[in-house]
Amino acid sequence: MNPMQSVEALTIAQALQIGSDSYINELHEINLSLDTRELIQLLIYVLHKNYTFIRTHSDFQLTREQTAQYLKFHQQLKMGTPLAYVLGTQAFWTLELKVTADTLIPRPDTEIVVVSILEILPKNKALKVMDMGTGTGAIALSLASECPLWQVTATDFSKAALAVAQENAQTHHLTHIRFLHGSWFDALSEPETFDLIVSNPPYIDPDDVHLADLTHEPITALVAQEQGLSDLKIIINQASGHLNTDGFLVLEHGYDQGQKVRELMLLAGLNDVRTVKDYGGNDRVTLGRKNAMREG
Repeated sequence: MNPMQSVEALTIAQALQIGSDSYINELHEINLSLDTRELIQLLIYVLHKNYTFIRTHSDFQLTREQTAQYLKFHQQLKMGTPLAYVLGTQAFWTLELKVTADTLIPRPDTEIVVVSILEILPKNKALKVMDMGTGTGAIALSLASECPLWQVTATDFSKAALAVAQENAQTHHLTHIRFLHGSWFDALSEPETFDLIVSNPPYIDPDDVHLADLTHEPITALVAQEQGLSDLKIIINQASGHLNTDGFLVLEHGYDQGQKVRELMLLAGLNDVRTVKDYGGNDRVTLGRKNAMREG
């Protein structure tokens, strides 16, 4: 017997009710209430329909194959797998990016990095840019899509993550990006300087209680020693030697690390140091500029 024949096809309304009080699930040990918005995203993916269709066609019936796929995804969500890993994609800036277990899921707050950069640098000038620890390529690809004249270099110490970033670049036809394997500035085979160095490095303290909610994401992309500051220190301390005059260093960091990152940038000789808040009003991105006129 075809396994699909044992699956009872659901309507959209029934699919959105799975796990609610009106549709009791036999797995009593899993009592996780799923967000309706996530279930709608599952249906959009499975049915290849838009949000309006899902909300206005409650009697539309899925095929058995679609129902089986939806139930599989639904169960993964109930087990705590993030939606982006279930679907294998995540929207960021203007791009839809592939994500895998080898990459972090791009967060909306990281868009603040992109916004901050576009506010301080000209789009219509040929600038050299390096995004370190690129992961899915979210920052590098967003900048490349907005600024086709920029020469973008994206690095990561994870070959698997770098492969995902390269695939995302190909998907969006972004050909003016160079991908290099290596940890931070070690990825450069010879000395180079840039007009912008940007990074969203690991910055979570190993003892942070929030790590319990991030068990599906690669720990090496999340955690840093020294209260989450070790990688930030490496980047800040070495950045000046890789920045052109008036070049910027832009770093994402934890909500409680703004003051420390500003202090580190000032100690490293950077100027015009300031911190930008995220959508939740928390310190999230700190910028500093190398200015030869103020050195010494």
